[in-house]
Amino acid sequence: MDDLVIRGGMMLDGTGAPAARTDVVVRDGVIVSLAPRHAGSARVVLDVDGLVVAPGFIDVKTHSDFTLPYAPAAESKVFQGVTTEVIGHCGLSVAPASPARARLLQEYLAGFAPWIETPPGTFAEYMDDFPATSVNTVMQVGHNTLRLMTVGLEDRAPTDGELAEMGRLLAEGLVAGATGLSSGLFTAPGSFARSEELHALLATVRRHGGTYATHVRDEAGGVFEAVRESIAAAEASGVHVQIVHLKLSGVDNWGRAGRLLEEIDAARARGVRVDCDAYPYTFAANPLRNLLPLWVQEGGLAPMLARLADGETRARIAREVDERGLTSFGRVPSWDAVSIGTSRTRTRDAGRTIGELARSEGVAPLDVVAELLAADQGATYVAVFSIDEADVRALLRSPAVLVGSDGRAVSRESVAGQGRPHPRFYGTFPRVLGHYARELGLLSLPEAVAKMTGASARVLGLRDRGFLREGYRADLTVFDPATITDRATFEEPHQYPVGLVATIVNGVTVVREGRHTGALPGRVLRRRPGGVA
Repeated sequence: MDDLVIRGGMMLDGTGAPAARTDVVVRDGVIVSLAPRHAGSARVVLDVDGLVVAPGFIDVKTHSDFTLPYAPAAESKVFQGVTTEVIGHCGLSVAPASPARARLLQEYLAGFAPWIETPPGTFAEYMDDFPATSVNTVMQVGHNTLRLMTVGLEDRAPTDGELAEMGRLLAEGLVAGATGLSSGLFTAPGSFARSEELHALLATVRRHGGTYATHVRDEAGGVFEAVRESIAAAEASGVHVQIVHLKLSGVDNWGRAGRLLEEIDAARARGVRVDCDAYPYTFAANPLRNLLPLWVQEGGLAPMLARLADGETRARIAREVDERGLTSFGRVPSWDAVSIGTSRTRTRDAGRTIGELARSEGVAPLDVVAELLAADQGATYVAVFSIDEADVRALLRSPAVLVGSDGRAVSRESVAGQGRPHPRFYGTFPRVLGHYARELGLLSLPEAVAKMTGASARVLGLRDRGFLREGYRADLTVFDPATITDRATFEEPHQYPVGLVATIVNGVTVVREGRHTGALPGRVLRRRPGGVA
């Protein structure tokens, strides 16, 4: 007897092909039959007449490594239909962590996740010990983490010995099954790396058949140059490059998405292996300290707080922000475009802007920034409204752009869900399907699903996921195409979407009819010869 039959649904197979009425049959976690009518019996039958059955969504860009150990049921993702997450992005991985520097890594990552713990261990140990979760995970080795383990937070090139050690740690992670290297060139210490360092590490990635995902050096005034740097890295190394959460940040860049996509399309046309992802929102989120000039961040938390404690230095920072905008985010209309997401010490102020707080306290915005960072020991997280809606739409239409949330798997109750997170944690995929595909018609439903499934699987090299095919793993989502949409907003982010009927991971039902079953069937997927599985 089969384990599961999903009967009567309209199948979107992940290729972009039109929907077709198909019964999906699952046995031992694998799709064993796809037929217009299946006559056999099963332990569980889902009648889904009029609903869409699709591959489980693949979130190609997440930071759920910060949250899954604390929210393993991954509610904010599985209620969107996500079945696989790629973690370790932006140069930020929780491993490797040497005994001597694990505390430095924890202090650094606290800006992203104040609750984080970074026990010493190799990347192989990290993968082996990763807890059971409701989603599959694909892991990457972070360049910032490699630098923290060797050079630290100093603004200099690595010595030959340090570069060799970075390469050794990277190779160790790739052998263990990491899919590749990630970088975050927008902030310290990744921003201190020059192309020679990255190309040396990419040579290691190529030898092991891995990939490279990069948060480019600048998403504001220097975004064109930063994207060209990534394309050049792909051409020089022969490694596939994914430009993550592609955006044009800052009012001076609004309306330039078409030109940027032309350069990316030209590179793809000449054979460069480059893809991108984007999220469907006009604001980003980041640690507050990353908005400061890079020289302020150099050396780590203590030197940064010492600089911010000095009034003359704060005045200098304020002048630089006025002249150049926020680091990596560009010029925003005012500090009212920066809102507190999470704070260790001022949870009551979640959702309030830096400008609002400055006015209410009768101080300068940089004084509020300094006080927040000192009180939170650098762990304040903010939202930055810096993106143009027209550019978001242009990116989502592009065949070169996949869908990635840049979010995290959280629940309303977990420590990882504290404060006011970005609504993308809860709404990215339904928002694309509902608002951008169904309501605005920017892309068809089959095209939207393909961006979230088959196209993402090809980029990642997933061997048996991302498509509805016999012999593939039974990662599935069922939704109502007429109603699926997001409900999470900036003001009320902890809201699950509507229209999602079921999420199935490795043949196990995780979500059904609005309820989480408690199942934790996710697997750590490892890169091996022949693909990631």
